[in-house]
Amino acid sequence: HTHTHTLTFRRTGSKPKMATNIRAEEHKVTRSNRAEILGVDVKFRGCTMWFTGLSGAGKTTLSFAVEAELCRRGVPCYGLDGDNMRGGLNKNLGFAPEDRAENIRRVGEVAKLFADGGIVALASFISPFRADRDNVRKLHEENGLPFYECYVATPLEVCESRDPKGLYKKARAGIIKGFTGIDGAYEAPIDPDFTVGANNESIPRSVELLCNFLESQGILPPSTDLVQELFVPEAELEAKVAEASGLPRLDIDELSMQWLQVLAEGWAAPLKGFMREEQFLRALHFNTVLRDDGEEENQSIPIVLPATEAEKAELAGKPAIALWFNGKAVAIMRAPEFFEARKEERTSRTWGVAHEGHPYQAQVFGYGDFLVGGELEVLGRIKWNDGLDQYRKTPAELKAEFNALGADAVYAFQLRNPIHNGHALLMQDTRRKLVERGYRNPVLLLHPLGGWTKADDVPLAVRMQQHDAVLKEKVLDPEHTVLAIFPSPMLYAGPTEVQWHAKARKNAGANFYIVGRDPAGMSHPAKDENLYHADHGKKVLQMAPGLKGLEILPFRVAAYNNSKQAMDFFDQTKAAEFQFISGTKMRKFARTGESPPDGFMCPTGWKIISDFYQSKRVET
Repeated sequence: HTHTHTLTFRRTGSKPKMATNIRAEEHKVTRSNRAEILGVDVKFRGCTMWFTGLSGAGKTTLSFAVEAELCRRGVPCYGLDGDNMRGGLNKNLGFAPEDRAENIRRVGEVAKLFADGGIVALASFISPFRADRDNVRKLHEENGLPFYECYVATPLEVCESRDPKGLYKKARAGIIKGFTGIDGAYEAPIDPDFTVGANNESIPRSVELLCNFLESQGILPPSTDLVQELFVPEAELEAKVAEASGLPRLDIDELSMQWLQVLAEGWAAPLKGFMREEQFLRALHFNTVLRDDGEEENQSIPIVLPATEAEKAELAGKPAIALWFNGKAVAIMRAPEFFEARKEERTSRTWGVAHEGHPYQAQVFGYGDFLVGGELEVLGRIKWNDGLDQYRKTPAELKAEFNALGADAVYAFQLRNPIHNGHALLMQDTRRKLVERGYRNPVLLLHPLGGWTKADDVPLAVRMQQHDAVLKEKVLDPEHTVLAIFPSPMLYAGPTEVQWHAKARKNAGANFYIVGRDPAGMSHPAKDENLYHADHGKKVLQMAPGLKGLEILPFRVAAYNNSKQAMDFFDQTKAAEFQFISGTKMRKFARTGESPPDGFMCPTGWKIISDFYQSKRVET
């Protein structure tokens, strides 16, 4: 806006005291208008979070960490730091009481403007006097803007032991006079809106608590658990089973049963059943589905139930049908919707190629020409009775386990192959980096895929036995690792599928997802080349929509270092010292009874893999 004001300054000496003959102009853009173009939704979220506390309490560190988290969630925000403000707008102010009051007054006005613009202002200032902080609160309240006082209550002795700028030392030596907390007063908040720091909370934990508070105030969109299990409550199960026995019946195969488990346990939330046509098209063309609140959530692969023309003719228009597997009713589908399978369109968009030589696509092309979707009521927990059900933990169970372990970060690693020491190196390095970032107890979700895989992949039971060996040899720390089975089938759909793998782990409580070269890739079904570019999976995943709250961690390439006789991060300048041991090469070692180089895989883990391939060789 262009304002024309007549300004008259009354001065005492050289300092302006008051402007007269001014008139505030009303904005033509409303807060609702701003909200429509800012941030994650159309709700106005402008406010000020005011961090107060002693020097060295961690105010700026915390406010900047909150700023990073809010940005990751798509909420517009800006951190206002004391030193930064004194280097610009307030560079003409000193530290006399009147200057400190004016410093806070100016910052309060700036924060109010940010908040009025729909931005979350994160102001970190010692602001030692209650009256000054109360004035800033009053300024916001008079303008209808939320103001939250956050007391970073780190004790004086802790602040002094940190002394990041050496100011406490100077104050104790008498070099700095009137230093807050030493010979200058600090008036702690009497009734702050939020307090943190008194119990030595970590920065990540403090950020989590603060974000929970902002959610409770309606400033942040709720990160309420999207995961909703589709199992019928125990009290209703008998009645629902009886109902299912009288409904029209659709038999499903093992692959569809695996997808039913994925849906039932909440991995694909917010889906509440097999996709209807609108959901199918949205997933196929936009890689998303809609949450109940209208927000987009990533869903890069369609989760659909096939049907034949005869089944459509029999079941279309029924208010409900029962899904049966192996002679047992497993779910009720309400208001089933039948629609064209569009097989070539589906395979072309999901895999980038339509070819019956692709092992998963072969199944798609072999199904009927229709799909049926609808909301599900699943008749009890799904068990496979293969000796591995104890590893099949639902998202809710995994979250409970992470909480019991005291995890303040969960990083997930997806795999469908045995673990070699290169994988372990990547996971160890990820934990180290997270600790360096301030997390105190990052926990690894070691999450092998447990659904359908192509015939030449190592079977799940063998892989789980090998993974157990890796943990027993403590190649990975068992105290900070949760081993569980991800029930999804494998599609071998490269960059499209890796988004699904990441989204599902987010639903299970992961904050970080490790992605490497050629995730979910395979050889081209008709050419002598890989189906996908080795780097496209991690690139696509980092720009995929609908994955807010999940940080993608691309890992460095690991290979066998001949000089160190160990797996190591590949160094292009010393390429001659490295050798890459592919899955094909590993399988050849195992089949022929050769041993890989020392340090490639833990000995007991290698024996399990070698014994498996040797037994296959004997059978052949």
